[in-house]
Amino acid sequence: MLCWGNASFGQLGLGGIDEEIVLEPRKSDFFINKKVRDVGCGLRHTVFVLDDGTVYTCGCNDLGQLGHEKSRKKPEQVVALDAQNIVAVSCGEAHTLALNDKGQVYAWGLDSDGQLGLLGTEECIRVPRNIKSLSDIQIVQVACGYYHSLALSKASEVFCWGQNKYGQLGLGIDCKKQSSPQLIKSLLGIPFMQVAAGGAHSFVLTLSGAIFGWGRNKFGQLGLNDENDRYVPNLLKSLRTQKIVYICCGEDHTAALTKEGGVFTFGAGGYGQLGHNSTSHEINPRKVFELMGSIVTQIACGRQHTSAFVPSSGRIYSFGLGGNGQLGTGSTSNRKSPFTVKGNWFPYNGQCPPDFDSEEYFCVKRIFSGGDQSFSHYSNPQNCGPPDDFRFSDPSKQIWTVNEALIQKWLSYPSGRFPVEIANEIDGTFSSSGCLNGSFLAVSNDDHYRTGTRFSGVDMNAARLLFHKLIQPDHPQISQQVAASLEKNLIPKLTSSLPDVEALRFYLTLPECPLMSDSNNFTTIAIPFGTALVNLEKAPLKVLENWWSVLEPPLFLKIVELFKEVVVHLLKLYKIGIPPSERRIFNSFLHTALKVLEILHRVNEKTGQIIQYDKFYIHEVQELIDIRNDYINWVQQQAYGMDVNHGLTELADIPVTICTYPFVFDAQAKTTLLQTDAVLQMQMAIDQAHRQNVSSLFLPVIESVNPCLILVVRRENIVGDAMEVLRKTKNIDYKKPLKVIFVGEDAVDAGGVRKEFFLLIMRELLDPKYGMFRYYEDSRLIWFSDKITVENFGATEVKELVLNGADTAVNKQNRQEFVDAYVDYIFNKSVASLFDAFHAGFHKVCGGKVLQLFQPNELQAMVIGNTNYDWKELEKNTEYKGEYWAEHPTIKMFWEVFHELPLEKKKQFLLFLTGSDRIPILGMKSLILVIQSTGGGEEYLPVSHTCFNLLDLPKYTDKETLRSKLIQAIDHNEGFSLI
Repeated sequence: MLCWGNASFGQLGLGGIDEEIVLEPRKSDFFINKKVRDVGCGLRHTVFVLDDGTVYTCGCNDLGQLGHEKSRKKPEQVVALDAQNIVAVSCGEAHTLALNDKGQVYAWGLDSDGQLGLLGTEECIRVPRNIKSLSDIQIVQVACGYYHSLALSKASEVFCWGQNKYGQLGLGIDCKKQSSPQLIKSLLGIPFMQVAAGGAHSFVLTLSGAIFGWGRNKFGQLGLNDENDRYVPNLLKSLRTQKIVYICCGEDHTAALTKEGGVFTFGAGGYGQLGHNSTSHEINPRKVFELMGSIVTQIACGRQHTSAFVPSSGRIYSFGLGGNGQLGTGSTSNRKSPFTVKGNWFPYNGQCPPDFDSEEYFCVKRIFSGGDQSFSHYSNPQNCGPPDDFRFSDPSKQIWTVNEALIQKWLSYPSGRFPVEIANEIDGTFSSSGCLNGSFLAVSNDDHYRTGTRFSGVDMNAARLLFHKLIQPDHPQISQQVAASLEKNLIPKLTSSLPDVEALRFYLTLPECPLMSDSNNFTTIAIPFGTALVNLEKAPLKVLENWWSVLEPPLFLKIVELFKEVVVHLLKLYKIGIPPSERRIFNSFLHTALKVLEILHRVNEKTGQIIQYDKFYIHEVQELIDIRNDYINWVQQQAYGMDVNHGLTELADIPVTICTYPFVFDAQAKTTLLQTDAVLQMQMAIDQAHRQNVSSLFLPVIESVNPCLILVVRRENIVGDAMEVLRKTKNIDYKKPLKVIFVGEDAVDAGGVRKEFFLLIMRELLDPKYGMFRYYEDSRLIWFSDKITVENFGATEVKELVLNGADTAVNKQNRQEFVDAYVDYIFNKSVASLFDAFHAGFHKVCGGKVLQLFQPNELQAMVIGNTNYDWKELEKNTEYKGEYWAEHPTIKMFWEVFHELPLEKKKQFLLFLTGSDRIPILGMKSLILVIQSTGGGEEYLPVSHTCFNLLDLPKYTDKETLRSKLIQAIDHNEGFSLI
């Protein structure tokens, strides 16, 4: 061990030397053949931990800071800790904390402000005592400020105690000093890597490099761009993306080490301790320019000086106050920029010169600083190992995280023979959101350091693989323990506000856990998890939505499928019957699951569909609830102004209507809803007509009306006749059932006449002679024609698409703007008046709340059907009447002929039989044809009853006759007459 700096109280452990200060590194005989594990430096005392777990102290003992009553000039063992294997120490101005390998904390020294955490009334404690209030908590790190203390637990909880004069406990402005450890609740859920303390300021560092600081800030030592003290943790935003991996603090300054080996400093700079070649204070983090050419792997702060180690040269650099020799430069001068500590430094793996005396060269293992003293643990070149690298954390000092090694360890125990410490480890990990938030990080390219509102820093595939590795049928005890921890500890503690984006990660990863998809855990884990998610405040929920929006489709689908399964599970329970006493809780469960799906659906739509919208369909809905009844309840809820967007507590009192969440309805369900809505509106129109007719019996002034809307039209003037009737029709009549009569034809409209009417009138309206629509050859699509509204007499007319468009040339920069403006003109502006009229007319007939439930393409398929033809399915679903059955020779012959027809003829057959050449939205399975035998001979044509999808097929015995008669029939498919 090499020591330098202030020796006036014996704190360097060099024995009875004459010098008060040691100006350059000096060997300490005491540490020959001993390996040092840790060193803690107080203002006037020092604590050493050897690798066998024993503790030695030296220096001033006026306040019991040595933990023994022996000599003070050279290190003496603290016998009271003999039975303990101590792994780490930290010193305040005059107190010490020691941590053993079981996570227990011992304290001794000055206790004026409760900094020992022992709840005692004595001014100082001269013999180490266990902090009992932390005995059930496994601590992994301790850090001491001058008069306060910090501890980090395995479960990523931060505890603080001692003085709070400047807010250094982070518990708020009203909090006075604390003599027992207090949990900093405002930091719960964040995965921490390190705790650090300065004179009266405190820091925590997260696994992904975010820094939170609080306490004294008189010199800007919190790096927050001001000099105001902070009483609660504040995020140091400017360093978030710098990949900070280690922090250390002086009395009033701070240093931070990056993954790349850079150093930032901030705070008090009066003695040059920031290394910026000035004595200015820095209220923002600033990179130490003179270290930028080197990779630094260790940093340490004394009271008012800073040290840095560069492994490539093996040298230690120091800067700041030098009055007590603490810089090791051979003088008492202050240094404002990094200066080499004196010594024959030798880099690890360096080449030895021929006349090499290895005894005079030092390979640095680790540097330590504190107070006005500095130390370097070293070895000689012939037996040196690699130096410590603070950029890579010691696993024993880290929080629990779910990783390959830990899972292997847990799985190595045979099922049913679990040591209690393993059960505690599993319980601790899955009871802590902080631990889960620190798990499954995206480590390739250090991606997780980019964590922010747009990037989660999580490797979702790693989460899936590790969860599936852990939760296995042959290890039920692990699954039971994980489920119990999630249910009893983790989920009940979740809050709606979160301290940082890193505290959100488990909302992303937990759905990958197979336990969530187990229906036995729906009400105990999945639904409470969903409740916490839905209750998140706006800001964290927005971040989670951002993260979801960039998930791979299979991962996004996994969360959607989970909550769809929960909804189906609940609806099945509902069908069986829910006792009245449990209805309220059932309502809130169902609302929760549907609300989660609603949020996911919103994300999916906003992102341009990560997954197809039909992946949200819950096909079982129609079997499990009365969909018509649900729709009527929904309409009533809306009429009474019930706001179903309240919080979940208020929702529990409102019966769940699935129509509030229309994205779960498949095409079949929406068809039912449309029919229900149409029937409701028609019924209302009919009822009104009946009421008017009853009134007209008693009041002659009231005219009687027809409960149906009757259109009498001639085939040769179908558009003119229809327009004439509609012109005289009131708005209310558009809601009535429609009946069509073709002049001179006897058919009664049971649906087929109406079908043909629409077919014929659409064909007419699309005719260029009306000029209403324009046909585009390339796409074979039509759109409204602007020819009606622009009378240009054959001349080319120039339209300005943007302001001053005539003077603006299209170039590379504005071409997208030009294309957008052109598309907007063609599809919107140029046809606005036509489209508005069409829109108004459409809603006069089809207006209704049910339209809100449809996706645009669903509505399109509903109106015009689709072209997903499956002719084999059509054959399979066909029914037979009279003498026919599936194996009848005429029927077999019919299908042979049909399947041989070209596509256009098949479509013509559909038109001939059903009135449309497209199939319903629900597909071929919903199109049922009926074929019946007729008494006529083979000279007769097949006849269709379009209203009933019924085909009269004579008993043809010859295939060619059948083909010829069928084609003849479908080629002349217009007109209705009695048969």
